[in-house]
Parts: sequence; structure tokens; C-alpha cells
Amino acid sequence: MEKTLFSVRGMTCSSCVNRVEKKISKIPGVHSVNVNLAANQAQVSYDNRVAEPKHIIEAIEGIGYSGNVIDDTNEVDVSLEQEKETKKLKKDFIFGAILTSIVLIGSIPHMFLGWGDWVPSFMSNPYWLLLLTSFVQLGPGWRFYSNSYKVLKNKSADMNVLVAMGTTAAWFYSGAMTLFPTTLSNIGFPYQLYYDVTTVITTLIILGRYLEAKAKGETSSAIKKLMNLQAKTATVVRNGNEVEIPVENVIINDIIVVRPGERIPVDGEVIKGKSSVDESMLTGESIPVEKEVGSEVIGATINKTGSFTLKATKIGKDSALSQIIRLVNEAQGSKAPIQRVVDKISAYFVPAVVILALISFVVWWAIGPEPAFIVGLTSFISVLIIACPCALGLATPTAIMVGTEKGAENGILIKDAASIERTNKVTTVVLDKTGTLTDGKPTVTDIITSHTFSEVELLKLVASVEKVSEHPLGEAIVQEAKNRQLNLQDPDTFEAVTGHGLIGTIDNKEILVGNIKFMNDHNVTNHEMKQIAEGLADQGKTPMFVAVNGEYAGIIAVADTLKNDTVPAIKALKSMGIKVIMLTGDHYRTAKAIAKEAGIDEFIAEVLPEHKAAEVKKLQEGNEVVAMVGDGINDAPALAQADVGIAIGTGTDVAMETANITLMRGNIMSVVTSLKLAKSTMHMIWQNLGWAFGYNVVLIPVAAGILYPFIGIFLNPALAGAAMAFSSVSVVLNTMRLKKFKSVTL
Repeated sequence: MEKTLFSVRGMTCSSCVNRVEKKISKIPGVHSVNVNLAANQAQVSYDNRVAEPKHIIEAIEGIGYSGNVIDDTNEVDVSLEQEKETKKLKKDFIFGAILTSIVLIGSIPHMFLGWGDWVPSFMSNPYWLLLLTSFVQLGPGWRFYSNSYKVLKNKSADMNVLVAMGTTAAWFYSGAMTLFPTTLSNIGFPYQLYYDVTTVITTLIILGRYLEAKAKGETSSAIKKLMNLQAKTATVVRNGNEVEIPVENVIINDIIVVRPGERIPVDGEVIKGKSSVDESMLTGESIPVEKEVGSEVIGATINKTGSFTLKATKIGKDSALSQIIRLVNEAQGSKAPIQRVVDKISAYFVPAVVILALISFVVWWAIGPEPAFIVGLTSFISVLIIACPCALGLATPTAIMVGTEKGAENGILIKDAASIERTNKVTTVVLDKTGTLTDGKPTVTDIITSHTFSEVELLKLVASVEKVSEHPLGEAIVQEAKNRQLNLQDPDTFEAVTGHGLIGTIDNKEILVGNIKFMNDHNVTNHEMKQIAEGLADQGKTPMFVAVNGEYAGIIAVADTLKNDTVPAIKALKSMGIKVIMLTGDHYRTAKAIAKEAGIDEFIAEVLPEHKAAEVKKLQEGNEVVAMVGDGINDAPALAQADVGIAIGTGTDVAMETANITLMRGNIMSVVTSLKLAKSTMHMIWQNLGWAFGYNVVLIPVAAGILYPFIGIFLNPALAGAAMAFSSVSVVLNTMRLKKFKSVTL
């Protein structure tokens, strides 16, 4: 299954979104389509054996829009195209505003008898006003006719149709009254000119479109900044010489020299030198990270102090930066469940408004005050113009865009819009212990031996077996042996028993290392070892039992310290009313000690990795909405089972595919930030939807004349145009307040 992002230019409201989605979804092989009005993008999943990008582009263009594939090569071009459209709207507004000002002045004698004596007679000449209005309608306003034609040709309707119908009704009536005043008066049509209304509405809506496009452009500023951070060149060692080449010419395994102050060109591994690197543009962490031989570095981050040499490991679309941009783009192109409900409502919006406008016209012409036809026509125009499907279409995607980008700025990568909505509902956070609550770098604290072995002998045996293991506790034992400068042997045999321990042989000695259950399974018993282990566990240490040739040989205790932000993060989660549970494979007593130190009231201990998902499921069956926080590798099944999987990663080691949210900072406080960001984003969505629905529910009846029986007034169509332009702009501007969101810190 292929997933591709397409730009879709020419969309103006949620009706456009529905039309594009329906058209693309009919293509054979297409699995799913998500169209984002705010980003002017379509995210399409399809079977590449059946469908091709050109089929999707043809479908987009077939219904009157322009589209193309967005990838690493043209992402900037797409952005420039949007900027070009914004400039065109600005130019059209200025042109329309100049002509509209002249039309307004010229219309004063026609609107207010006796008040316009100071207006030059040629300016108030109806033929002059018709000419200027025609320039506005066929110049800046032509976009509404062009878009309406494309839409109607495909047997649909959108906001362009509403605007075109409203302004054309006013323009044509005024034109007919100017060209044939006597004929129309004789058959009962009252003399009335709407040139001011026509030009004001057209110009105001173009102003609204311009302000909306400008604000929408600002919502994606974070991604544009990320795109611009990529280094342009790299100093590569070729044939023993340093050569500066364009970064796109770098290949895997190239040796690259990075000097102080330079941006790191590509992802790689340090092979010589050391330095500190500013990774804030990716992780949000302001403190530079120390790098030495063997350290991973990320392309586009900044080398601060020393020089170093790296070997290129990831380039182009495989780099961390490209993956982050892709992930954020996909998140912005996805839809929250609430948006799908809005889209269904929007599908019926335009036809309903046209019907309501016609009913309003007929009713007021039949029973309205004199001149009844003018009252009916005014109501008809006002209803068409004031209705705003744009606000409904922008309410959710603009908030999702800003929310996901604020996350990216703070090292929080959100997979899709649905993840934001689910995160907002989380009631329980389940935290893995090792590497999540703790540093994940345990150290040896105690070596307790039987009378058979000395401390050094026991450590040497166990470390020799553990050196081929990848378990963090085993690494701690090996590191302790290295610290003591012990010479380790290679084991003759080695077998790891997941969640229990390991078996190895050295010099014909069978060595067992593992938990007490592992010892019991192999009939290793000792009356002291359980008591000693309980004492160590009460101190938060993990006891690892050792047996040699079936006999108890001792205990090596290892402790993993809490991260410095663990305690305040747990307090913050509790203050939000969220239940916090620690899930660990550790012995009950060890888990209890760690939980107490961290301030966690509830924990589940002695859980094998493959059983963690089952524990998450139990909580869900108890009506809890669960967020599982883990390293994204050992905890993959639990992350997938949870309502929200949150993977803690550092640098390029992130589990983007497994988790709903990936934290590039390796701390728990980012979990708090994620939850607060989700709540802020959903709060903004509900605010926007409340405004968008409220605006239409209240003002469409006002435009239809509901106030006339009570206070004797009808809404001026020009005011309807101003209100319509303001509605969509206000939604976008309201969303921009989310840009002030700050990450939670210690």
C-alpha cells in the first residue's frame, strides 16, 4: 500500500473537500483519502499495482482543481505556489478596493437623496457605475465565476456558487435597471441600483480570502523553517582531499568533516573527534548534546564547539529531518473523527442555503413591505452571501496543523489527527519503567557471593556470559567488570530466555543468570537467597541470581536511577486528574520501591514483555482510555494495544510506525506536554466549530429577515459580505492563538 501527498489548489470551502474526496475515492485501487482544506493537500493511500499518482492528479484536475505530487524535490515549490496565490489575492483586493471606493462615492446620490450634491455628476452616472462594477466582477471577481463553472459542470455547488449567485443577482438587476429603466418600471419592477453592494461584497470576500490565505501560510511556518534548515553543502573527503559538494550529492558511507558553527549535512556516526551539538530544532531541547566517537548525529543540527568527522548513514528522504517533515505533513493531511461529522453536514450546506434564499425571496416578495420585490431580492442576496461553509471547513484542519507543528517544535511527533482526539480523552497513563521512568543505564550496586566464589570470580564469570547479551542489566554487569579491568572470556554456549534470564557455559561450567523463578525452574535453591533478594528489592535494586553447575553462587544487584524529571512529571499528570500506573518486569519489591520513589500509587510488576499488551487490554476493559508510554521496541505490542501509544526515543532512534506519538526528547515531562497540547488543540477545535456553527445558525436567519417583524430592519447585503469575510478569517486567527502554547518544563 502506497501513501502519497498531493497538493490541491483551488479549494475554497468544505464542499470542495467533499468533492475532491469523493472523486479520488472512486479511482480503482484507492484505499483512503484525506483532504485538508487548510493545507490545500490530499493524502491518498492506494494500491500501487492498480492506481498511479497520475490517475489521482487527473481526477483532481478533472473536477476543476490543479494538483501535483508533494515530495522532497518540490515541497518548496508547492509552498512558493501558495505564496504566489496569496500575492495574487492581494493584488486583486487592491484593484477591487480602488474601484469599489469610486463606486461607493458615486452611489451616494442614489442611496441618499439630497446628500450627494457634492459628488461629480459623471461619478454618479449609472452607466459609469455599471462599467466600474463590471470591471470588478469580471476582474477580481472572475475567480468566483470560473470556480463556479468548474463546480457546476461536475453537478455540485460550493461557496463560489453562493457568492456568484448573490453578486450576479445584484449586478444584473442594477444593469437591467440602468439599460432599460422605463421598460422595467412599466412592468412593476422598482428602480433600485445595487452597484455598491455588488462591488463591496466581491472586494470584501477577496479581502477575506487574502487574509485567510496569509494566516493559513503562517500556520505551516514551523515546517517551512525545518525545510530551510537543511545544509546546502557538505565537506566530503574524496581521494584523501576535502571537497565541498552539494548536500544532495552525498552518498552513504561518505566521510564528512564538520567544523564549529556549521550545520551537520546528513545523518551519520561520529568516527573522529568530539563536540557538542545543538539539536533544539528537532528535539526542542535547548541544551547542546555532547558527541564523541560512536555517537549518532542528525542532519541539519548545529555543531557548536569542536570539529569532528562523521560517516554518512542516512541521506535524502531517509534522514531524520525528512521523516519528521513527512510525519508532520501526514498528520496535517489526516482527519480527526469530529471532522468527518462536519464534512457530512457540509455536504448538504450549499444546497440548503440556496433553497432557503429562494424561499426567503418568494416569501418577502409575496408578503413583505413595499417595495416587496426589492425586499425579497435583498433578502435573497444577503442569505447567499452571509452563509459561510469556509468557516466549517477550516475549523478543524487549521487547529490540527498548528497543534502538530507545535508538537514538532517541542520534539513531539504526532502520527495523525485521530491521535490528538484520542489523547485528549486519556484517563490512564501506563509507564514502562526501564528507559522511560529511569535512565535505562543501570549500574551494579551489590555483589553478594556464596562461600564457593569470591566477588571478583563471580563477576568475571557472569560478565563473560553477559557480554554477548543485549539486555541493559547485562550491560551494567559487563561495564562493572570493565571498570575493574577484568579479562573476560568468550562463552562456549549462550542462550537467552526472554523475561527470565540466560544460560551459558564457560570452561565446562554451566552458568545460570536470572530471576528467582528462573532459579526455581532449574531447581536451584538456597535458604538465604530469597531473604537477601527481598532486602535488595526493598531498596529499589534488581537482584540477579547466579548459579554455577546447578548450585547457588550469589546475587548481583543492579539499580537504575530515576530520570530527573520523573517525579515532577508524575505530579503534573496526577494534577490533571490522570491515573498513573507503572508496568514492569521487575520483582514486586523492586517495583514497589521504584514506584514509591517516583510517586506512583499503582504498579504492575513481574510482567513479561509479551504480556504487557494484555495488561493494557484489562485496563481498557475497565473503561479506561489508556496511553502506553514505552521505548517503542520491547513495548511495541503494548503501544499498539493502547488507545494512544507514546514512544520515547532520542535522536534518530524513534518508533514512528508503532506509536501514535513519538517523543524525541527522552523524558517524561514530554508526556505531560503531549497531553496538554492535545487538550489545547481539541479545545481550539471546539471553539472554532462553536463559532462556525453559531455564526451560520444565527446570521443566516437574520439575513433571511427574521428580525423584521420585531425591529423592522433587513440586513444590508454589504454587511452580509463583511460578516462572511470575517467569519472564516476569525476561525484562522483564533487558531493562531495556539501558537502561543508552551511546553511543560521542570
